[in-house]
Amino acid sequence: MYVLYTVLAGLAILPLFLHIIFPYFMRDLQFVVRCINFAIQIRKKPCYTILDSFLDKVKKHPEKPFIVFENTTYSYLDADKQSNKIGRSLMEFASLKEGDTAALFLGNEPIYVFLWLGLSKIGCKVALLNNNIRTKSLLHCFSCSGANVLIAATELRDAVEEVLPALQDQNISVFLLSAECDTVGIETLTDKISRASDEPLSPDLRSKITLKSPAIYIYTSGTTGLPKAALINHERMWMASFLQRLVGVTSDDVLYVCLPLYHSSAFLMGLTAGIERGLTIILRRKFSASQFWDDCRKYNVTVIQYIGELIRYLCNTPKKANDRNHKVRLALGNGIRADAWSEFLHRFGNVHIRECYGATEGNVGFINYMGKVGAIGRDIFLFRKLVPYALIKYDTEREEPVRDSRGFCSEVPRGEAGLFVGKITKTSPFVGYAKSNDQTEKKKLRDVFEKGDLYFNSGDLLKVDQDGFIYFQDRIGDTFRWKGENVATTEVTDIMILVDSIEEANVYGVMVPGHEGRIGMAALKLKDGHGFDGYDTYQCIKTNLPSYARPRFIRIQNSLVVTGTFKQIKGKLAKDGFNPAAIQDPLYILDETKGYIPMTQEMYNSIISGRIRL
Repeated sequence: MYVLYTVLAGLAILPLFLHIIFPYFMRDLQFVVRCINFAIQIRKKPCYTILDSFLDKVKKHPEKPFIVFENTTYSYLDADKQSNKIGRSLMEFASLKEGDTAALFLGNEPIYVFLWLGLSKIGCKVALLNNNIRTKSLLHCFSCSGANVLIAATELRDAVEEVLPALQDQNISVFLLSAECDTVGIETLTDKISRASDEPLSPDLRSKITLKSPAIYIYTSGTTGLPKAALINHERMWMASFLQRLVGVTSDDVLYVCLPLYHSSAFLMGLTAGIERGLTIILRRKFSASQFWDDCRKYNVTVIQYIGELIRYLCNTPKKANDRNHKVRLALGNGIRADAWSEFLHRFGNVHIRECYGATEGNVGFINYMGKVGAIGRDIFLFRKLVPYALIKYDTEREEPVRDSRGFCSEVPRGEAGLFVGKITKTSPFVGYAKSNDQTEKKKLRDVFEKGDLYFNSGDLLKVDQDGFIYFQDRIGDTFRWKGENVATTEVTDIMILVDSIEEANVYGVMVPGHEGRIGMAALKLKDGHGFDGYDTYQCIKTNLPSYARPRFIRIQNSLVVTGTFKQIKGKLAKDGFNPAAIQDPLYILDETKGYIPMTQEMYNSIISGRIRL
């Protein structure tokens, strides 16, 4: 009996013992089990797509609000009927059929969603064009998708007309979301949709679709070079759409989407994930920091999306007495820095932030389900077995992985930044880019740990701490080398924005004749009503950064140029350099006695001639 009691007592304290030794074990295990269950669910049916999930929601709750946009509510049934009319119109007037591709060129509005649903119902792939691109970039993005049809918003008519001759040469059908248009070569679509029947479209129209079939094309941001069209199949769409379920979103939640629908965050993590959950989506044309919380209060929003600098923009708004007066319980997104994360929670209340990591075209991703400030996920042994990945040593000066005498790579130890690579397998494939074999091959690393293996090169430097939390460090190319040391631009940025007068900072490296590597430079946007204090700025930087990481040059701008999804553009700034004769913005150079002082042409000439060594 004594032995029995001893065993029972041991079993009783076992969970406590495991929690002390492995404090994250149970949460990690739950996460892995959920991932396995989701993978099994996806493969249960021969082909069950997000569209099928939408149609099931229509049957389940037809009158439930699906999209709320500018005080107008569209139910699930409304969206179903409207997409039926669209699909039928495009079959009749654009001759679209299963396997064809149509490109959408418009901003956030309900018709965007209805168009995608309607095209999906007739078995078409959909290219989600960035509505900010023009001329050469627009033609490039359209052409690489192989689209037969371009559908554009009325307000983008001028942009379409600029490329119309080239589209006509390719026999492309061009439609404008308008009831009238007098431009030869552009057909109207709104009038045709209004006359079409809203009766259900036959599933036979998409009978050849499988989970491996291409579903949409989403484009890389194009911060350097022309955008690439990442091919997203139906299976990958499902994987991204499960994110909301993973973090605990339910059908009772109300989701606020203000990011552009042409981007994977809004379309996959927002729209299609919202369809999988069967919730209500508050759709906004574009993000507005001043109206964000008013919208959340007005529509009883419980879940928000973020990306890049959106959280910081919210923190930079004037403080109000009702900052915590809202129902938002969860924020899902990526790209938030640790300081903004902490500030957001302190100011706006206990919102559970679920930071994610993963490239649109990538084959492995993470999610910080623990809510650990600054982390992007967990390094879990079981998860790594399911979807193998590694952090390998990388030479930022040569811009290539470090290989040993046998030609193989090696993993970095915990606490050290390494290039994140994901093994390309059947369970974690890399599909690549449309009509761009060269770009697809560039993202592949061969013979990484053994002869014949194949990995996806994320282009990101990550780090795992001693507790197994994963942190984003920098993008390759954003990290530069100076005086034999690697400089992470995100680290420098995080320090610079500690200065009271600085609202935003974009840090990059510039070439200097006669010097190896690139030296640090920062473009700054100052807070309203503040001037640049070169001495205070240097004191902050001197206290927190090693000498090699301190920006030597400062450029003050009225606003920092970003992409449509708030990614900072560094390439052009780096190309501009630090020549006062070529740059209209105020420039400063570091004087280690006085701090940052105004940059003169004489100083520049002395640097270029070699009279001043940096």
